[in-house]
Amino acid sequence: MEFNADFAALVENLKTERDEILVKLHLASMEVKDEFEALEPKWDAILQNCAELSDDTLQSSDEVLAKAKLIGEEIKQSYQRIRSILSD
Repeated sequence: MEFNADFAALVENLKTERDEILVKLHLASMEVKDEFEALEPKWDAILQNCAELSDDTLQSSDEVLAKAKLIGEEIKQSYQRIRSILSD
């Protein structure tokens, strides 16, 4: 279950990062906005995975969790890159 807790923490951190970036986006360049918008389908996929993983009637496999965590890490790196650009 440690993997589930790690994944839940990752999603919560991503949510916070996403919310903070959204606040700053109105000042950003079109390139940054486009990069952020390209991540939104992945964000939706993470939220869908969370919903599925929290459904007690579904059995979550390590493969599903690993894939969701990989997508989350990709989003995290992209958010960090966007935040860096917004900070400059």
